[in-house]
Amino acid sequence: MLDPPTDPTRYWNRNAGRYDRSMWLFGGPLPRAIALTAEAVTGAGAVLELAAGTGLFTGALSRVGGRVIATDFAPAMLDRLRARAAAAGWTNVTVEAADAGALPYPDAAFDAVVAANVLHVLPALDAVFPSVMRVLRPGGVLVTPTYCHDESLSARVTAGLLRRLTGFPGQRRFTVASLAQTLADAGFRVERVERVPGLMPIGFVAARRA
Repeated sequence: MLDPPTDPTRYWNRNAGRYDRSMWLFGGPLPRAIALTAEAVTGAGAVLELAAGTGLFTGALSRVGGRVIATDFAPAMLDRLRARAAAAGWTNVTVEAADAGALPYPDAAFDAVVAANVLHVLPALDAVFPSVMRVLRPGGVLVTPTYCHDESLSARVTAGLLRRLTGFPGQRRFTVASLAQTLADAGFRVERVERVPGLMPIGFVAARRA
């Protein structure tokens, strides 16, 4: 467990404008992770995206899902996400503010939930997973492509530098295996695990609500 900055919202608001640019450095695994995520939710009638940020995954979800609700908690991220959705013509995407630990949606409202590159920064996974389980229909899929800061030496070094230089609000460091185990421990049935290599590898995990 790491000691995060006291105000993660301030961090994401401050860095929203440079978020996409930072992906040139860390985002080598992103195209594969986005493709895997789109494949996992193809045909889902209702998709909930948690911590959508600036919409790096949202466009792909809009092309394969019937209705997408893309959420975030940082106002600056939401502003950029709304602008991107409008410019791209994602007519089936609704952008909303939401807390992943207290989702304001009915029980079993979604066929798929996507939580891309967020589980390592959420303060309380013990609140998030029950919230996700509640809004996901039985048999629905949870997809969690996540940067795994403990997966390799380069990832550990990069994560340490990122934290010291920017105050990155990391809460925990996953390996691909520990990410999959975290979902299993939360009661999800893990169906697919893939390591997407890069300077900061991404662990792709798709799991279902039993």
